[in-house]
Amino acid sequence: MDLRALRYFAAVAETGHMTRAAEQLGIQQPPLSTQIRTLERTLGLQLFKRHPRGVTLTEAGRLFQAEARRLLDDAEAMRLRMKRVAEGQAGVLRVGFTSSAAAHRFVPDALRAFRQAFPGVELQLREANAAGLTEALAAGRLHAALLRRPVAQAEGLRFDTLLREPMVAALPIERAQALPARSRQRGLPLERLCESPLILVRRPGAPGMYAELLALCHAQGLAPRVAAEVDRMMTNLNLVAAGVGASVVPASMAGVHAHAVAYLPLQGCDALDAPLTLAWREGEDSLPARQFHALLHQRAGA
Repeated sequence: MDLRALRYFAAVAETGHMTRAAEQLGIQQPPLSTQIRTLERTLGLQLFKRHPRGVTLTEAGRLFQAEARRLLDDAEAMRLRMKRVAEGQAGVLRVGFTSSAAAHRFVPDALRAFRQAFPGVELQLREANAAGLTEALAAGRLHAALLRRPVAQAEGLRFDTLLREPMVAALPIERAQALPARSRQRGLPLERLCESPLILVRRPGAPGMYAELLALCHAQGLAPRVAAEVDRMMTNLNLVAAGVGASVVPASMAGVHAHAVAYLPLQGCDALDAPLTLAWREGEDSLPARQFHALLHQRAGA
């Protein structure tokens, strides 16, 4: 018994006539009659009483009609759901992000735009550091990740730079207030930054930007003291607010803990910037994921 047999049965039950049902189905009457008799033999039930002017349902036929209609409705609902999946209007999209990436207004704006464009797609979000996101993406647990600088060029993954922004110094507010006015207005020299112990994201988790910072310090003959290495950039700012030390963060994070943290431009550090990177799998077969990638590139102009 298949869906075609159920559709044939439903047409005969609704019209009460083999010939009219055959016309409705676009087939000949003899094959339809044969299909109904085959269905009755398969079930071991008489579904119709035959009359010269048509057919009527038996008691068993009425019970079977309710079951057949339920199955046909379920099959149609499934067809429509799969059609929406095929059109990218349904399904699941799993997106990861680092705290510093999420701090850039581009990310929530893009997620909001995707929700509005594809309201039938379930959006599952996860926060982690860049290393964890890259691992989850490579393992297929994520469809896309938004991070700063990649930690590793894993096979099968692509990393597209959507935009870039400068890095700024984050200092305890009382430390910033004690600086000369020139440093506050024109930018903080790197040697001034290194007068405070630094708070950095752990190098295994996000080595890119902080490796560049340390390399720049060493190139200028500076030997910064590292007060703490943390798992997330937002924790940097929590510790800066607590007066533990200073840090360097993307400019879009300026304003976090504004009552306790001051943000200053860095002088002579133009090469030190923070990209916003989209990481995704090559050959991605999820249509919602491909639509998400396209939307991000379009909004970034990348």
